[in-house]
Amino acid sequence: MRVARAIGKDESEVARQLMEQLKTRGHPDAPPAIATDGQGSYREAMVETWGQVPAYSGQGRPPTRKRPQPDWQYLQVVKHRSGSRLTGITIKVVYGDPEAVCDLLGTHTAYIERTNLTSRQMNGRLVRKTLSYSKEREMLEASSAWEDWVYNLTRSVKTLRLEVNDGARRWQQRSPMMAAGLTDHIWTVKELLMTVVAPNVTNMK
Repeated sequence: MRVARAIGKDESEVARQLMEQLKTRGHPDAPPAIATDGQGSYREAMVETWGQVPAYSGQGRPPTRKRPQPDWQYLQVVKHRSGSRLTGITIKVVYGDPEAVCDLLGTHTAYIERTNLTSRQMNGRLVRKTLSYSKEREMLEASSAWEDWVYNLTRSVKTLRLEVNDGARRWQQRSPMMAAGLTDHIWTVKELLMTVVAPNVTNMK
């Protein structure tokens, strides 16, 4: 399920936005297990968002810098290139037990690449070298938000289906939101368009 999306001028801004969204959407105390490529500032953004300042021991100056916590799990897949040609890959476990982190997250970015391709297929504004790009950031944010809602609620994902064998069918198709337990059926686009979202009173001025 897509739980966060950030649009910014550089990777540092995007990383900060993503971590802030993850913190407010189910991970208030610690980051989820994360795998990224070797670009960007995700490590620094994680520490800025969830890091803790060590307790003062009573000696010297009180600590002020945030530190990562021992239960974090973060892996980088660093790709080495010569021009446009991939020449090698280095797996770097930044936080966590190397064996446990690799077993949990894998040693690739295939899922990231797959969702990037899906985004370009669903959202013409993300297609490279095209005239359908967004000239205004507001329109890009709106189209991307719509894409995420369509993906999460109206699309069945083959890897999420459940084998039921109830006589009438073998599989129960599920959307990402169904797999997360947030809805009990695959929505139609009409249903999505006609659903009114209640405002968040706490965020209203």
